[in-house]
Amino acid sequence: MWIDTHCHLDAHEFGAESADTARRAAEQGVGMIVIPAVARDNFDVVRRLAADVPNASYALGIHPIYVPQALDADLAELRRQVEASLDDPRLVAIGEIGLDFFIPMLCEPAMRDKQERFLREQLRIARDFGLPVLTHVRRSQDQVLKHVRQIRPPAGIAHAFNGSFQQARAFIDVGFHLGFGGAMTFTRALQIRRLAADLPLGAIVLETDAPDISPSWIHPGRNSPEQLPAIGGVLAELRGIDADAVRAATHANALAAMPRLAALVSRASHPRA
Repeated sequence: MWIDTHCHLDAHEFGAESADTARRAAEQGVGMIVIPAVARDNFDVVRRLAADVPNASYALGIHPIYVPQALDADLAELRRQVEASLDDPRLVAIGEIGLDFFIPMLCEPAMRDKQERFLREQLRIARDFGLPVLTHVRRSQDQVLKHVRQIRPPAGIAHAFNGSFQQARAFIDVGFHLGFGGAMTFTRALQIRRLAADLPLGAIVLETDAPDISPSWIHPGRNSPEQLPAIGGVLAELRGIDADAVRAATHANALAAMPRLAALVSRASHPRA
């Protein structure tokens, strides 16, 4: 099956269509969708959505864009909720967490410091509970990598990766996988396409980041997990292999990146077991 390792299925752009969107994606062979949280306010939202959608799982975390309004109490609540949810098989990661040094307001010294403090605490939560991390690394690959090396969560994904080959190799060396999503479908995205074509296939996972980062054929429309097989087809073309090989490899890679997915995927594949 195809696995969408990063999809904001709870986003307001989907309205009341989240479950129907996931169902249509399942009809396209997308057997699992990982829904990351972005703030304390949507921890319960992503948990409930994952419980209601047969081909969904979730991650809990505080996105760097939401750090400005976040409180230290939110980190304490994240730790409490993660501990309380460990028996929930649909909790598969800590995310979406990371650093964003693209938005000017987030680049101000005080806000950079707050972002890094929130990232470090969330990496500690991941380490303490043995969960992988889904990281946001926009213009911050080296800084995120520095904190990952120091705190050492068990695994992770550098989501929407757009760094250099050297940075990609550094993430791979610490046990991370890389996601490129719809960005690699644009012919002008030369660096991303080179990375997708030349890095070890075993290091790559598929993602949509829906409703964002739409692939070229629907840009600037709303992205959807239904697009994942076609995005996987572009990866196959870039690497000169068939789509079935990409599906099988990225499926295995997603399970390696998020081991708790394995039981859910097995259950989805054998619903009567």
